Amino acid sequence: LSGLATLTGPRHGGAWTGVTVLAEKAASVGVREAIRSMLSSEGVVRPFGHRLYPHGDPRARALMASFEAPPLYASLAEAGEELLGEPINIDFALASLAATFNLPEDAPLVMFALSRTAGWLAHAMEQVESGHLIRPRARYTGPGSESGA
Repeated sequence: LSGLATLTGPRHGGAWTGVTVLAEKAASVGVREAIRSMLSSEGVVRPFGHRLYPHGDPRARALMASFEAPPLYASLAEAGEELLGEPINIDFALASLAATFNLPEDAPLVMFALSRTAGWLAHAMEQVESGHLIRPRARYTGPGSESGA
């Protein structure tokens, strides 16, 4: 449940909204101007690049290869990579998929949450089977950690 609760932030789970805003702006002022505008106002264009995948998000590549994106999204992907030097990420791919199939507005979040849930369940099953935590990346050091809590 705590994992699902984190999906409401602008960087994790909520990043698809930036794609929607970018596409709406691109439809009115053009793809390059929309990208430049987002970059100048926010300092980042979240639909492009991913810190864990410096050479491109393989999830986005696989998903985009499975359908033909609307022309606006295809143009945004091309212009964004050219202007920013970074390819699209999974948030862009999910928003593009939702636009392609005219899915409900929050479909990218729902698809992201469902896929993450499947992954979390797989990890939990592996941990139960192995008897220990897998891939621990952090150690809690906040209040109560001194007493072993």
